[in-house]
Amino acid sequence: MKILFSSYAYAPSIGGIETVSALLAREFLAAGHDLVLLTETAGSIAQTEPFPIVRNPTLPQLHQKLRWCDVMLYNNISLRHLIPALFTRKPLLIVHQTWMRNTRGEIGWNDRIKRALMPRVKNVAISEAIARDIGVPSEIIGNPYDDSVFQLLPDTPRDRDIVFVGRLVSDKGVDLLLRAAAFLQQPSLTIIGRGPEEESLRRLARELKLDVTFAGAKSGAELAEMLNRHQLIAIPSRWPEPFGIVALEGIACGCVALGSEEGGLAEAIGPCGPTFPNGDVERLARCLQQLLGDAGLRDQFRAAAPSHLQHFRRSVVAKRYLEILHSLVIPSGAKRSRGIPSRQL
Repeated sequence: MKILFSSYAYAPSIGGIETVSALLAREFLAAGHDLVLLTETAGSIAQTEPFPIVRNPTLPQLHQKLRWCDVMLYNNISLRHLIPALFTRKPLLIVHQTWMRNTRGEIGWNDRIKRALMPRVKNVAISEAIARDIGVPSEIIGNPYDDSVFQLLPDTPRDRDIVFVGRLVSDKGVDLLLRAAAFLQQPSLTIIGRGPEEESLRRLARELKLDVTFAGAKSGAELAEMLNRHQLIAIPSRWPEPFGIVALEGIACGCVALGSEEGGLAEAIGPCGPTFPNGDVERLARCLQQLLGDAGLRDQFRAAAPSHLQHFRRSVVAKRYLEILHSLVIPSGAKRSRGIPSRQL
């Protein structure tokens, strides 16, 4: 197939959509398909991907790529890319990565346009929570993690207690984690990430007299090694996370995951750790204390990891997407009439 892959955000930007797009695009290419990636992220970094990337495409560039492709995949909706594509009558697949409303929970005019267009395309939601929010029939496919990087490192000592990975912004709830940790007996805590709240979080850690290491932004093998050193990964988000790739990465590195319960984060954690009510510092503190004090309980959660993670391996997730894309390009009735097995990609 010739796949036109629209990723609203992409490297050098860092985030969940960027990670998922890179993993899926590479898997599609490895499976023998042709691919061009469109993004609205500007960048002057050297081209390192094995496929063409068109940044901020002009309308003529977009029309050219639409004529070239067999099918188009949108990793989150970009109206700038979607509306021209609807006129081509090419098959379209939209992956819904987040809530179709603003941070205050309101549905804006752009969200109303997106919702009106969704019945005309094939839809995938990254969690049951997102599927309920968008309100149209959709496949549910959880996001993949990079299982070639995030895995157990048996020779790495697990000598620290709690790790957080993410942007240092108020929605992520790092201050809640620091306040919860203050109830415990001096746990070792590592904060991985950058953001506008970093200095205020450092001040709070000093006020609470906590053993906190602010490690800055980490990725790839360096991040995997750091995760392998910790007993728990905490995802204390105030807002309902749509999913939670960082939970999968921590679980794959042997951490027990502890996260807030609203949204799709509980689906990412699955049977590999407990959840607590969003914003509840006391419940978070009790969960931390119980997990750090009970090695047998941690072992129970870790034992569930292999079967849970299997659903989110990059090859498994990519295969599910390719099956959907192929069904859009060659409907099942056409496959039967041409004698093509329905499993063939």
